[in-house]
Amino acid sequence: MRYELYYWASIQGRGEFVRLALEEAGAPYVDVARTDGGEERMLALLGDDALAGPPFAPPYLKAGRLLIAQTANILQFLGERHGLAPKSEAGRLWTNQLQLTLADLVDEVHGTHHPIASILYYEDQRREAKRRAADFVATRLPKFFRYFERVLAANPGGPAHLVGGRLSYADLSLFQVVAGLLYAFPNAMTRTARQHPHVMALHGRVAARPRIAAYLASGRRLPFNQQGIFRHYAELDRQARRGRPATAAC
Repeated sequence: MRYELYYWASIQGRGEFVRLALEEAGAPYVDVARTDGGEERMLALLGDDALAGPPFAPPYLKAGRLLIAQTANILQFLGERHGLAPKSEAGRLWTNQLQLTLADLVDEVHGTHHPIASILYYEDQRREAKRRAADFVATRLPKFFRYFERVLAANPGGPAHLVGGRLSYADLSLFQVVAGLLYAFPNAMTRTARQHPHVMALHGRVAARPRIAAYLASGRRLPFNQQGIFRHYAELDRQARRGRPATAAC
């Protein structure tokens, strides 16, 4: 089967988590929006009232007659089909739980440059973004990284993976989050990397996997840019160094 991935053609975004899973699995797929007329086809599916389960927004994946939306949902499907998730129900639920936690982190990263509204330009919310970025780096980023460091250290299969003794889609997704944060907040990540060796080691191992390394070196891997989730604004990275810890409940 050749999968059809529907996501925006010019950014990594949430679609990149799906791309990494497809690439690691060696699964044939077409990035529909990058084909001639593909973005129009993608948008047409969003407005198709005849679909039994219409997607809310990209990414979504077409697999035969199935049309699957939501990043974590797609990855759960691919994980079971391509050996990127445990066989046990408990293991699959745990992997999905980790993926959903990463989705929370990704949402908070997006909020550092768009804290008020996605429809507004960054320049329209720059002051609020500085405050949000400072708090993110001072409190939220360390909290998430401490959690994943602890998960890796406590994994019965060893700290090389988040779940068991084999690579899962959660490992691929944590790699992508670390890569994005290294781009968006290089100053903050210099400190964070030293404090979370298991997380950074996982990032390096995933990058070195043959299929992932080939993908990263190919034209299929879009560069990070100022339209995606992970954006580098030097003033936010500088502001982050002055951030003060604040109380965070969740």
